[in-house]
Amino acid sequence: MLPAETRKLAAIMFTDMVGFSRQMGADETRMLRLLDLHNQIIEQAVATHRGTVIKTVGDAFLVDFPSVVHAVQCAQQVHTQFRAYNAEKAKDEQIHVRIGIHSGDIVQRNGDVFGDGVNIASRLQALAEPDTVCISDMVYRDVVKKVALGTVVSLGRPKLKNIAERFQVYALLPETPTGWRQTLRLQRRKLSRRVGSAHRVVAAGLVLIAATVVAVRYLSLPPLSTQDSALRTAAAPAALPLPDKPSIVVLPFDNMSSDPQQDYFSNGITDVLTSDLSRISSLFVIARNTAFTYKGKAANIQEVGKELGVRYALECSVQRTSEQVRIVAQLIDTTTGGHLWSERFDRPFTDIFALQDEIVRKIVTTLGLQLTLEEHGVIVRKHTDNLGAYDSFLRGVEYFYRVTQEANAQARQLFEKALALDPQYAEAYARLGWTYYVEWAWRWSADPQTLERELALAHQAVVLDDSLPAAHSLLSWVYGQKQQADQAITEGERAIALDPNNGDFYAGQAEVLSTAGRPEEALRMVAQAMRLNPRYPAWYLIESGWAYRLTGQYAEAIATMKELISRNPNFMTAHLELTSSYLWQWVSQQSPAAQTLEPAVAAGQRALAFNDSFHWNHLYQQQYDQALAEMERSVALAPTEAGSYAALAVVLSCMGRSDEALEAAARALRLKPLIVDGHLADVGIAYVVAGRYEEARPPLQRHLSRYPNFLPGHLMLAVAYSELGQAAEARAEAAEVLRLNPHFLLEVHRQRMPYKDPAMLERHLAALRKAGLK
Repeated sequence: MLPAETRKLAAIMFTDMVGFSRQMGADETRMLRLLDLHNQIIEQAVATHRGTVIKTVGDAFLVDFPSVVHAVQCAQQVHTQFRAYNAEKAKDEQIHVRIGIHSGDIVQRNGDVFGDGVNIASRLQALAEPDTVCISDMVYRDVVKKVALGTVVSLGRPKLKNIAERFQVYALLPETPTGWRQTLRLQRRKLSRRVGSAHRVVAAGLVLIAATVVAVRYLSLPPLSTQDSALRTAAAPAALPLPDKPSIVVLPFDNMSSDPQQDYFSNGITDVLTSDLSRISSLFVIARNTAFTYKGKAANIQEVGKELGVRYALECSVQRTSEQVRIVAQLIDTTTGGHLWSERFDRPFTDIFALQDEIVRKIVTTLGLQLTLEEHGVIVRKHTDNLGAYDSFLRGVEYFYRVTQEANAQARQLFEKALALDPQYAEAYARLGWTYYVEWAWRWSADPQTLERELALAHQAVVLDDSLPAAHSLLSWVYGQKQQADQAITEGERAIALDPNNGDFYAGQAEVLSTAGRPEEALRMVAQAMRLNPRYPAWYLIESGWAYRLTGQYAEAIATMKELISRNPNFMTAHLELTSSYLWQWVSQQSPAAQTLEPAVAAGQRALAFNDSFHWNHLYQQQYDQALAEMERSVALAPTEAGSYAALAVVLSCMGRSDEALEAAARALRLKPLIVDGHLADVGIAYVVAGRYEEARPPLQRHLSRYPNFLPGHLMLAVAYSELGQAAEARAEAAEVLRLNPHFLLEVHRQRMPYKDPAMLERHLAALRKAGLK
C-alpha cells in the first residue's frame, strides 16, 4: 500500500490509441475488441521492460520505468508488435499508437498521479504522429548512445500546451517512414544539410507565413557591417536633408604607420568612437558601415555631408608604436568645409581609453550637446583595464566584419583570448556571442546548441554590463529565432534606448515586429534604419519588402525586391518575396489588367527549390499535383511550424480532399506559427472550402483583426457569413473587399480561384453575389 503521497523522479511513458474515441461511436463492439488486444500488447511490453502501469484512462496508459532506456525500448517493442499485427489486417482492424516519453518528477497521491513528468509526457504523446515516439531532449541525451533509435527527426523546440519551458523534442521513426508526414521530416533533414552546404547566400530553413502564402523566408543575417558586396546596396541617395539635431559621421581613421597590419587598430578605434558617440541621444550619428564606404578615398567633405545628410564630420589619422599612440583629429562643418577644431594627441598607449574619452568629450563640448546621466556614464565607461585584451578585441572585430567562415573562426579565437586575459570584459562576451549567431545564420555549423551558446554569452555580457547595447541586441535576435516575440521586442527596445543611432538595431526590431504581426511599426523602424545607415546592407530591403507585403502594399513590396535583385541578382530570398508579392497582387486584382501569373512564375523559377510559395503558381494554373508536391516540400522544411500545415490545408481543400485538409488545419492550430496569427487565414480558407463555415469564422476574424488589408481573407469571410445566412455581416466583408479594391470583379475572381471542382467554384461565387459583390 502506497502512502498518501509519494514523490520521485521517474521515466514516464504516455501512450494513446489513435482514433479510439471517435471510432467508438461508429462501432463500439469492434473498438472494445481492439482495445483488449491493444491493452494486452502494451501490458506485455511494459512487464518485459520492468515498467509499472500507474494509471489507465480508456485507451491511454501512463507507465513508470526504472530508466529512460527501459521506457524507450518498451515503446520500440510496442510499435514493432503493432506493425507486425497491422501488416496482416484490413485498415479498420489496425491499431496505431502515439507515445510520448519524458523523465521528470511525479507525485502519487491517493491513487492518482501528478507532476511535470506526467504533464510533459502527455504533451509529447499528443505531438507524436501515429506509429511514432516523441521524446524530450533529456531522454534523447540519455539514450542516444545506449539504444539503437532508428531514424531520429528533430522537431525543434515546440511550445507544449501549459508547459512554460521550451526544449528540443525528437521523433523516433524505427522503420523506413511511410505517409507524407514522416517522409516530409526526413526530407527536411536532407534539405537542411543541402541548404547549409550549397546555398550560403540564403540562410534558408525557416518558413514565413504571411496571410495565405508560405515562403521560405530569409533567415536574416546578423546586424553586421561588412565589405561583402552581396550584402551592401550600391549607393546612397544623392542628397539627404539634415536632421533636427546635431549630426555627425566618423570617417574611417587613416593608418599612418608604416605597417598595413595596423589597419585593425585604426579601424577598431573608428568603430569604438562611432559606438560611443552613437549612444548619445541628442546626437545623430551615421552608421559605421556607411562611413566605411569612404575608406581609402579622397572624399570631398562637403559632398559627404550632402550625401549622408549630416552637419559635421570627424576626420582622424592614427599612428601606433609599441608604447605610444598619436591621433590627429579634426571636426569639420560639412556645410562650409571649415574646421571647428583640430588637434594632435600624443599619449602613451596605456592611456588609449582616456584618449578616446577625451575626443568624445571634446565633440560633446564643441557641439553643445546635452547628456543624460546615463550618457555621462557612457563617456567615462572603461571597456577593459587590460590592454592585451583590448588589442585582441580590436583584432577580433576586424576579422568579424569580413563575414567568412574562416574569419569568423579567427574572430572567435581572438574574443576568447580577450576573455582569457580579462574574464570581466562584457563587450568581448557580446562579440563572441555574435560569432555564434553568424555561424548559425549562415549554417556553417549543424550544432543544435549554437543558439543556446549565443543566449548564454549574451546573458553573461548583460550580467557584467547591463548598459551594453550589443548584448541586448543579440538577446533580441536570439529570442526572435526562438519565436519568443515579447522578449525579443523588449530586448530590441532596450538596445535602441541604449544606442538610438544604430541602424542595425532598428532593422532587427523591424523583423521582430513583422513576425509579431506589427508590420506597420516595422516599416517605420526600417525607414529610421535606412536614414541612419544610408548605404545600408541588403537585408534592410528584405525587412522593408516583407513589411510592405504584410500590409498589403504589394506594388511597394515588388519595387523593393526589384531594387534588391538589381543590385544582388543572386539574392535568392528576394526572388521568394517577389514571387509572393506578385502572386497576391494578382489574386487581389491589384495588378495591371493584362498581367498574368507569368511574373510570379518567372520569379518562382529563379528561386528554384527554395520557393515554397511556388506551389501557389501551380495551384492557380490548375496544376494540382505539382502544387501538392511543392507544398509537401514546404512542410518538409518546417514540419513544426503552423503555417506550413495551414497552407497545405488550403491546397488539399482546393483539390477536394476535405478530410485531409481538415486534418492539416487541425495540425496547424496545434502548432505555433512563425508569424503571430499568420497561419489563421489559411486555416479559415481551408474550412470555408471544405464547407465548415462556422469553424471558419474565428480564425478569419482573428487574422483580419491583425492584418485588416488582406483582401482574400475578407472574401472568404464574406462567403462564410453568406452561407451561414448572416447577410449584414457578409455585406460588411464585401464592403471591405471594395475598400481594398474598388475595381474588384467576380468575373475576374472566377478566373483566379483555384478550385478543382467547378461546382465548388460556382457555390463560392454565388455566396459572394449574395454578399453584394458583382
